[in-house]
Amino acid sequence: MDGPSTPFWAALDPTDRAALHRAATRLSLPAGRQFLAQGEDSDHLVILLHGWVKVIAESHAGYRALLALRGPGELLGEQAGVERRRRTASLLTATAADLLQMPAARFHTLSRGRPGIAAALQRTLSQRLREADIQRAGITEPVPARLAALLLDLVERCGEPDPDGDGRRIGLPLSQDDLAGLLLTSRRTVSRVLEQWRARGWVVTGRQFLLVRSVDRLKEQAFGP
Repeated sequence: MDGPSTPFWAALDPTDRAALHRAATRLSLPAGRQFLAQGEDSDHLVILLHGWVKVIAESHAGYRALLALRGPGELLGEQAGVERRRRTASLLTATAADLLQMPAARFHTLSRGRPGIAAALQRTLSQRLREADIQRAGITEPVPARLAALLLDLVERCGEPDPDGDGRRIGLPLSQDDLAGLLLTSRRTVSRVLEQWRARGWVVTGRQFLLVRSVDRLKEQAFGP
């Protein structure tokens, strides 16, 4: 996985942030709340100030897949806002979250008058394209290598010290279905790999719980010895 990129909000200077605050509506949402729905034609954008959000897509057959995780400072719903098309995914809070929400037209009026906002938006769009390219390129890698890289990325982004001992707990409620969606593979395959790693003492798992005991072993899986 690539190293973490600069979130939209962190790329702005204080005056740009203040302008966005004035133009937006601030919302506080509990965990598990859907606030944008796949297929709707709303065009507003969202800036996530605190918390984590799941980007979820549902197929016509009813299969739900986690496409991405977005964290503090990230811009959400930017594609529909820019291209004025229906939402291709739903947004669901993974944790309690604070966010700014505003119509796309108001956002773009601000960005035309504030080069810093326009530059941060362009950087975000470029990052999304790069993420998609990396995901497509990585699909040929074995699932254990991809899963190890994903867990290392999650440990870096939202890892928390294990209060009961060594290791890093991933501070988000993620199921094996969620991990499979992020890797574009099956739940059965993810479950089989995690079972092997549990037996070796590398990870501990529970219901929407994952603790990484051996970062070094996962690094070997992801990148080789």
